[in-house]
Amino acid sequence: MFICGFVFSTHEHNFNSAVCLAERARHAYAGFMAKADCPLCGGTGWKTVEHVAEEEKLARGSWEKSVEGQPAAQAGMNRRGRVWAVPCDCTGKDRAARAMGRSRIPTRYEHCDFENFDTKLYDHETGPEYPKWNHSLEQAKLVTEVFARDYPTAGNAGLLIMGPCGAGKTHLAVAALRQIVLRGHTGLFYDYRELLKEIQGSYNPESQSSELGVLEPVLMADVLLLDDLGASKPSPWALETVGHILNSRYNERRITLLTTNYLDSAGPTPASPDRAPRLPSGQAVSPAREESLTDRLGMRIRSRLYEMCRTVELFAPDYRREVRQAGRVRS
Repeated sequence: MFICGFVFSTHEHNFNSAVCLAERARHAYAGFMAKADCPLCGGTGWKTVEHVAEEEKLARGSWEKSVEGQPAAQAGMNRRGRVWAVPCDCTGKDRAARAMGRSRIPTRYEHCDFENFDTKLYDHETGPEYPKWNHSLEQAKLVTEVFARDYPTAGNAGLLIMGPCGAGKTHLAVAALRQIVLRGHTGLFYDYRELLKEIQGSYNPESQSSELGVLEPVLMADVLLLDDLGASKPSPWALETVGHILNSRYNERRITLLTTNYLDSAGPTPASPDRAPRLPSGQAVSPAREESLTDRLGMRIRSRLYEMCRTVELFAPDYRREVRQAGRVRS
């Protein structure tokens, strides 16, 4: 990522003023990739350097020859100089690690990328549903990978990845967020329930945080990943809060990635045929009706999500149960 420096032309009488101006300019920019305790930039990501153009150097040399015998400091007072605010050296050190740390991606998901997302989890010879499940994984990976590759030129739509527990939704969403953050954009991961708890905790008079302090990075991040949407009970306060977050990001054209276990149509979660519950007579038991995403969030928020996000549905069972317990682990 290329960042232009700022230049200020000066004469001897206002050289010190230019230095101060450069100092103000560099502090006007957030050092997103800067080292907090850097002695050169103080965590701003910018440092000031003095620059003298080649023609100015030649002119300075000729003038100094003509005033030979004067003190060097006095001769130097009559040259023209420039002060530049440029990216500090510390912005290139451990940049990836600092960017990932700011994104709040949990340690459990730090390894998630597109290369280690397995789209061939299910044996095609085991059952008629397995090829469909593998195809669902392949399609979800393709859509998410294209989104991450083309961001931010892919338009203003985020992704809403829907599917049952353990199907790989969070893996794909984190893979997209990691790729975007490592390219220099600001990204933030939040579990839906954890975010609501942090906001509630800020109402405590003894809390060191405020509601604004919690919400500001959530509202301002270039890309927000809100994981497990709808997981908590849909209380009026929770719906109002998530509605405010989504509407604010929508109005500012900021991209939001969401994952949820709730589908648009209420119904049973797909599972392996041989694991379906059965009566003593051998008859399969119909699973209880699952709530839909609209049931959890309400029609207004679901309608907003149609505008904000492209829906990606994963039709696959919980691989933790179907595959991991069988001895295979998604790398």
